[in-house]
Amino acid sequence: MVTDSAPTDSETLAATVPYALAGKRLDATLAELFPQYSRARLAGWIKSGNVTVDGEGARPRDTLRGGEAIALTVVLEAQTHAEPQDIPLTILYEDADLFVIDKPAGLVVHPGAGNPDGTLVNALLFRDPSLAALPRAGVVHRLDKDTSGVMVVARTLPAQTKLVEMLAARDVHRQYLAIVVGAMVSGGTADAAIDRHPRDRLRMTVREDGRDAVTHYRLRDRYRAHTALECRLETGRTHQIRVHMQHIKHPIVGDPLYGGALRLPKGATDELTAALRGFKRQALHAEVLEFAHPITGVTIRCQADVPADMRGLMKALREDTRAHDEASAGRR
Repeated sequence: MVTDSAPTDSETLAATVPYALAGKRLDATLAELFPQYSRARLAGWIKSGNVTVDGEGARPRDTLRGGEAIALTVVLEAQTHAEPQDIPLTILYEDADLFVIDKPAGLVVHPGAGNPDGTLVNALLFRDPSLAALPRAGVVHRLDKDTSGVMVVARTLPAQTKLVEMLAARDVHRQYLAIVVGAMVSGGTADAAIDRHPRDRLRMTVREDGRDAVTHYRLRDRYRAHTALECRLETGRTHQIRVHMQHIKHPIVGDPLYGGALRLPKGATDELTAALRGFKRQALHAEVLEFAHPITGVTIRCQADVPADMRGLMKALREDTRAHDEASAGRR
């Protein structure tokens, strides 16, 4: 049984191997005794000498008989060398284990080629420097640069491990607002596997040999030649909603990779024409995130307000639809 609670940076946990686990390998036993840490992390600690059995070093494949005293020294070393930067963040929820943030469009999540700084990770490290000890500074899922909305970020390794498991098990509710081309008549489900495009490495595409991907969508508002959809992710593939909307012939407005050429409805109002021409990102917003807290189990539900650019676009679409309906009624 485990006799200590989960540690903060650099602390030793003690446990006694239950006799019910007799005959199991050390690495498998540790995964049961310390489920707050991933198997890969535990295996690394065994190999680095951070685990002892009855005071002696051990190997991952060692078989246990039950009753041994386990000591696990947790040392969280720096996992990122990004610099903290004072970039404003909108925090929707926070506690000792996690942040839920409202990411603005235009903010890159991770530093990388072309974006060495000025990213969400830089902003997170400024707000909580201890995140440097976590893989990816606590980020467990990401949003594309020009997708706005709600994201969860872990502040401890146990919380991060659990959140990753929950996402993989499809236990996190993620709802998006998307404005797509075409007046759709009903909702539905896009169930089409996705993987990297065979020739364009920047793009994803529907492929028979891809990873399973499922997006559920329903109508929120229907305009003359566009539709506002609520999309719920069952899986979380890269660019999933964007690829699926293109696949069903209703690409997201403004999408530079999957949207194709700008399409203006015949007889569009000047306001709608300006709004569509001026919308330079994919009209996609992560609106709702709901999940069981990874440590306490309490339900956390956060909602990010629809950003001003998408509200303006929807207003122009509604007014164009109204103007067209009134003109049509007058001709009858």
